[in-house]
Amino acid sequence: MQYCSRKIDLLPPYLFSTFQKKKKELEEKGVDIIDLGIGSPDLPTPTFIIDRLTEEVKRTKNHRYSPYNGCQEFREAVQYFYKKRYDVHLDLDSEILTLIGSKEGIAHLVQSVINPKDGVFVPNPGYPVYRSAVHLAEGTVFELPLDEKNEYKPMFHVLKRDQIERAKLMFLNYPSNPTTATANFDLFQKAVEFGKTSGIAIAHDNAYNLVTFNGYQSPSILQVSGAKEIAVEFGSLSKSFNMTGWRIGYVVGNRDMIHALAVLKSNVDTSQFLPIQLAAATALTSDLSSVIENNRIFERRMKRMYTLFTKLGLKMNKPRGTIFLWAKVPTPYSSVSFANELLEQTGIIVTPGIAFGTRGEGYIRISLSVDDAKIRQIEKRLERWKGLGGNEHRE
Repeated sequence: MQYCSRKIDLLPPYLFSTFQKKKKELEEKGVDIIDLGIGSPDLPTPTFIIDRLTEEVKRTKNHRYSPYNGCQEFREAVQYFYKKRYDVHLDLDSEILTLIGSKEGIAHLVQSVINPKDGVFVPNPGYPVYRSAVHLAEGTVFELPLDEKNEYKPMFHVLKRDQIERAKLMFLNYPSNPTTATANFDLFQKAVEFGKTSGIAIAHDNAYNLVTFNGYQSPSILQVSGAKEIAVEFGSLSKSFNMTGWRIGYVVGNRDMIHALAVLKSNVDTSQFLPIQLAAATALTSDLSSVIENNRIFERRMKRMYTLFTKLGLKMNKPRGTIFLWAKVPTPYSSVSFANELLEQTGIIVTPGIAFGTRGEGYIRISLSVDDAKIRQIEKRLERWKGLGGNEHRE
């Protein structure tokens, strides 16, 4: 007997778990790997957040179940953050829901709001979880094409009428993983107008909202008048506060979608550990000075890595947000062949762009999650690389 459902059997392996397996195999062979593949900040969680966690862990009352929608202090912190950062008011009980990381919330939202065969517009290239979440919900993926020539903005005008009529949900993600593209208010205004006209709900993944450079401040889709009528926005503390392993996030906005998601979650989980929620509340209500310092570090790394990889012959723009570079590989490479040769010749892992959809072909994603010492090693390894994509492609 096969103990596996058909939809699990047909689900492609999660890309980054596959990379980590390959990394482990190479390390067991003695290869010194520098991993620029996965977007996990290497910087420590700020001390004031850890202090709050350790304080709350000692309280016996916090060892019990959390309320299903999350504790009040965390939801109040999200409410405070949105009012102060975006001048957006959120109802505490109906427009805010605590998540066990935004990845979990994204996957469960799709199951909460679509029926089998309903269409969902998914960015291409885009975060792979959107696509797999639609598959698990037995929906139909419709491509939302993103193009470098259009600065990776949604091209609503190219979407097919029959798909628009079948679609129930659309994902957006700015600052974008993997393209690093950023949004302005006008982009979100057009998206809300499209959603209202088409009757399509919008889920904006705002995981990198605070990771920005050079004075850029990322807007919220909820700043658009009437956005709550059709939109929700996901937030995460993973990248902004170096809390990836803590698994804490939130979704805000449209009360009907949030209610549907809350009903599903109440049947499959009991929210996050209370001390983690309380520590996260302290993070969101802080002066964000730790975030500003993180961004200085990531921006410095970004500039150094940009210089190193453009010398190698890759083309890219300096991003205004995220912890990545999105680079076009030199001809005659594909994204996979370039990534494979880079790994074999230098021990450096990057993510092939094809992993994020067909429109990611010809690109790689480079993570900024390594320290200055590792960047110096990268520089030396790239200088020694003599193969295709090496010296003969350098400018």
